[in-house]
Amino acid sequence: MNRRIYILNGPNLNLLGKRQPEIYGHDTLADVERDCAALGAELGLETALFQSNHEGDIIDRIHEARDQAAGIIINPAAYTHTSVAILDALNAFDGPVLEVHISNVHKRESFRHHSYVSLRADGVIAGFGVQGYTLALRRMATLLA
Repeated sequence: MNRRIYILNGPNLNLLGKRQPEIYGHDTLADVERDCAALGAELGLETALFQSNHEGDIIDRIHEARDQAAGIIINPAAYTHTSVAILDALNAFDGPVLEVHISNVHKRESFRHHSYVSLRADGVIAGFGVQGYTLALRRMATLLA
């Protein structure tokens, strides 16, 4: 059985650890990738992390996941609130999808309270910092068991 999990990240997450650390913390995306790879190995999952500032690149990875991944963990960042195209791509993926947000979006500006991705997601983790990724990975292992 395919045990590869795509961990997809949207715009500005390449600046994680540098951009607004009071909101997003000091850990970098490389730290997230390292932690997920280590936990994934413990759980018998292979992780593949991808980040892009371009909506189409994220959609291309979701399409690729149809044949290459058992599940998707996605932090669409600002595309959460705007991208019907990412929602449509996720709707074409048959495996589990978990949505992650580093900050608690419900304590922030009102436009961040709506998520198109949540219409497809099997679960949403928000407000746990970068630990949300490993929490999502643990949940993914349970969903795929």
